[in-house]
Amino acid sequence: MNKAIKLIIQGKVQGVGYRRWFEQQALELELKGYVRNLPSGEVEAVIAGPADLVQNMIERSHAGPARATVSRIVQIELDQKHDFRIFEIAD
Repeated sequence: MNKAIKLIIQGKVQGVGYRRWFEQQALELELKGYVRNLPSGEVEAVIAGPADLVQNMIERSHAGPARATVSRIVQIELDQKHDFRIFEIAD
């Protein structure tokens, strides 16, 4: 069963390689979607794929790269109509 979810990742997550790290993890899990910085200093990610792999990515997201400090992740369930073809870093 496929699942799509939006994550708002809070903490020290900009300027520490978080987006590049997130992209590498998502590609490893063969997930689709995007990751981008928000003006608020948070990182937004939308991930779509098999439910177990999406959950795995959420768990990985709490750690992040070595220089990141994740304080909180807000999860928002999305409609399955999202049809992402790739995973990318968005502007």
